[in-house]
Amino acid sequence: MGTGMARALPLALALLLACSDVAVVAAQGTERIQGSAGDVLEDDPVGRLKVYVYELPPKYNKNILAKDSRCLKHMFATEIFIHRFLLSSAVRTLNPEEADWFYTPVYTTCDLTPWGHPLTTKSPRMMRSAIQYISKRWPYWNRTEGADHFFVTPHDFGACFYFQEAKAIERGVLPVLRRATLVQTFGQKHHVCLKEGSITIPPYTPPHKMRTHFVPPETPRSIFVYFRGLFYDTSNDPEGGYYARGARASVWENFKNNPMFDISTDHPPTYYEDMQRSVFCLCPLGWAPWSPRLVEAVVFGCIPVIIADDIVLPFADAIPWEEIGVFVAEDDVTKLDTILTSIPMEEILRKQRLLANPSMKQAMLFPQPAEPRDAFHQILNGLARKLPHGKGVFLKPGQKVLNWTEGDPADLKPW
Repeated sequence: MGTGMARALPLALALLLACSDVAVVAAQGTERIQGSAGDVLEDDPVGRLKVYVYELPPKYNKNILAKDSRCLKHMFATEIFIHRFLLSSAVRTLNPEEADWFYTPVYTTCDLTPWGHPLTTKSPRMMRSAIQYISKRWPYWNRTEGADHFFVTPHDFGACFYFQEAKAIERGVLPVLRRATLVQTFGQKHHVCLKEGSITIPPYTPPHKMRTHFVPPETPRSIFVYFRGLFYDTSNDPEGGYYARGARASVWENFKNNPMFDISTDHPPTYYEDMQRSVFCLCPLGWAPWSPRLVEAVVFGCIPVIIADDIVLPFADAIPWEEIGVFVAEDDVTKLDTILTSIPMEEILRKQRLLANPSMKQAMLFPQPAEPRDAFHQILNGLARKLPHGKGVFLKPGQKVLNWTEGDPADLKPW
């Protein structure tokens, strides 16, 4: 063990023991940031907007789901649950003439491989086909070319429809969606696949399953740093330098033998309980900057350590990420032990109190049925804040902006 490690270890263990001892105190109260996130999280979107839900042939949604129920459980399932929520939401209108927003329920992530991965080669063709359908049967798309429409695209890189970044950048956002608002899990500043004005949302994690694993709030947090997941994706990145831009590999190589770090590729049945026994939970990028660990960490009160440069986090105007998380640059992963052991105890306790706020947890989840201030409502709040639409949304008679023949040749094939 190096001398630097020897000096850092006693400090870290002392901090860990201290955190364990005060776990009960930290759990007794919550904290809010007055005049900031607390107010936004409690916005009520009802009465502030109206949404018209297009009725599509079942081949775009219901039939795909009927063929593969796995779609209801994976991290891209938000497109299904948002559709179900809107059908019974108080913001839904059956009169398209009074609608502020139009929603097209197409399940582009529900056509899965045997391994449970979306067939991204089909996704853009499916989306184009659905847009062609609504443009031919209703007048509303054509008068704005989608500028008052929103689409849910919960892929790794949103409407770029590919899981590997280089290919996603090459493809770019599907051209016919360039005037629409995208509701997507992907968000990274200055990135080709993040369209300006997009609403970044959490990935889907099953709320009912998570809630069955809650431990008593007084349970000591006896694990300092916790992570379970891949460090190398050898099947898709055999050379090992592309996946997670090397950040996960760096975590493993530098801290696999560090007793402060409980990290492994194993996924134990006590995974959710272990997060609730941890002070810090690593949330490194994978193929995309985001992962379900971010949701899990917030829900279980484990301080998220976000390792994803320039990430745009879910509902960033409603959740005080800088206050509840720790941000570590990808190039600084080798300093993780020093960074985390240098955080003052007062700051750790304050982050834990903020994470204990039920509104923080609620805003990250898509429960069925919906609940006040949940992620569904945060999406509607995001849409409401974009109203009223500017005059430039509506095209002049005969005016065209989008080029339907633009894009990857494979995407132009019929679906």
